[in-house]
Amino acid sequence: MIDVKAFGRVAVLYGGRSAEREVSLKSGAAVLEALQGAGVDAYGIDAGQDLAERLIADRPDRVFIALHGRGGEDGSLQGLLESLRLPYTGSGVLASALGMDKLRTKFVWQSLGLSTPRYEVLRNKSDCNAIFEQLGGPLIVKPVHEGSSIGMSKATTLAELEQAWDDAQQYDDQSLVEQWITGAEFTVAILDGRALPAIRLHTPHTFYDYNAKYLANDTQYLCPCGLPEDRERELADLCLAAFHAVGCKGWGRVDVMQDESGRFYLLEVNTVPGMTDHSLVPMAAKAAGMSFTDLVLAILASADY
Repeated sequence: MIDVKAFGRVAVLYGGRSAEREVSLKSGAAVLEALQGAGVDAYGIDAGQDLAERLIADRPDRVFIALHGRGGEDGSLQGLLESLRLPYTGSGVLASALGMDKLRTKFVWQSLGLSTPRYEVLRNKSDCNAIFEQLGGPLIVKPVHEGSSIGMSKATTLAELEQAWDDAQQYDDQSLVEQWITGAEFTVAILDGRALPAIRLHTPHTFYDYNAKYLANDTQYLCPCGLPEDRERELADLCLAAFHAVGCKGWGRVDVMQDESGRFYLLEVNTVPGMTDHSLVPMAAKAAGMSFTDLVLAILASADY
């Protein structure tokens, strides 16, 4: 039994100024409600430019990070909290910064022989033709430093690749162009060093985009995921290896595609996953017998610096 009084006063950070602000507001509200409902002395902070001053003035005993994207998930906030000696949830500075950078995450995974799709970096629109000739189509284009599928699009022709570059440029000056993997999509939540039950995602959308993640009601979440026991164990082991390779700790989520031959491909790691009513980590926790409140308390209990 967790002694909630031992947590002291807890600040839940949410909102922020990233492109994922709206999702973060929902995550933070859900986390705050759960903590307060469990008797934790918790309060919320919509993280703005005065965040450092607020934290210095408040001196909370622990910080629950529910900030997604830049400024919350990229190591900068973690550095601030460490300099203030405030225990916080989730991964540290290095792992957070690395996990937010899809390109450098792939470098690490490739160096360890972990499977991830073929890719190129698109820095200029003039490179579209050469990249399309090298990788072929279809392709998926992603801003290097965004989450929640923001700025992502599929390209099956050179013209679509050029348009995808234009779309991604609204969010980042670098785009990752990956080989499109046709097959099943899975996500595996990690909590305290163990993999929770895998979830298979099925959407009528072109891919599991922002709308499918947070707005649509036609996305299907299959848990049990339908894999044979040995393949699900293989998937869990791959995701744990990917998570630890980046240096992540506490909790997070790893996204994976499986091609038509059955091979798994790592897509990305999320160090502060969503905690909304559409979010995947709470679904996986529920399949493992944990309530949302149990999950939130477990994450908070792992806070350190």
